Amino acid sequence: MKIAILSDIKSNVYALEAVLSDIKTKQIDVMLNLGDSFYGPIEPKATYDLLRQNQFINLLGDEDRKILESSLAQLEENDTLRYTYNNLGDDVLYWIQDLPFEKLIGADYYMIHGTYLDDTAYMLEDITSGKAILRDDKKILEIIDDITSTFVMCGNSCLPRCVSLSSGQIVINPGSVGLQAFKSDTPPSHIIENNTPDASYVILTVEDNTYSVEPVRVAYDYEKAALKAEENNRPDWAYSLRTGKVLN
Repeated sequence: MKIAILSDIKSNVYALEAVLSDIKTKQIDVMLNLGDSFYGPIEPKATYDLLRQNQFINLLGDEDRKILESSLAQLEENDTLRYTYNNLGDDVLYWIQDLPFEKLIGADYYMIHGTYLDDTAYMLEDITSGKAILRDDKKILEIIDDITSTFVMCGNSCLPRCVSLSSGQIVINPGSVGLQAFKSDTPPSHIIENNTPDASYVILTVEDNTYSVEPVRVAYDYEKAALKAEENNRPDWAYSLRTGKVLN
């Protein structure tokens, strides 16, 4: 079985289109989307339309949840949040509301956006230093807690990683389809940079008792996304979309 694992599309329909084109050349059996699909200054509704045109198993990410929970005051204060909310429309928001927080597929495949206790947290990275540092085996096992699936798939940090644990479990973060760098001011403030504009996803192949994890980078017309971000007053996003770095 070949599984395409995606996460953190972040309204970037242009990157998603390129990833789907790549997937369709690789005889994929199942497509998984780990959430944070819609928030962003690019094309939230078009991203939704493309997801619905393809057979994804979708999760709710923390940014998806925050769209649903936004107050009038937050919508007034946050231009990007307001743009996302209005661009999606009521019917899409109702659909997002029904997305699961986590999903277990059989016994061997567990999907989560962040962690079981906190959808805003990173499962694999410690950010207390301001940078994303890979956690040690013991800490990751503590975070996974009683999840016994062989393959644990998470997103949120936008950093592609595959970590083999002493338990025999494999934790996979496919990185981000839509945004390769950002600065978060939510304590502890930190920076994520992939130093490339290319979209990221992972192909997990499982046959009998063997598996392989293939990280994939896909080039796309990031200039279209960057121009849309600039149109919506997000030069920081535009810079990150073009470079995979954070605007200083």
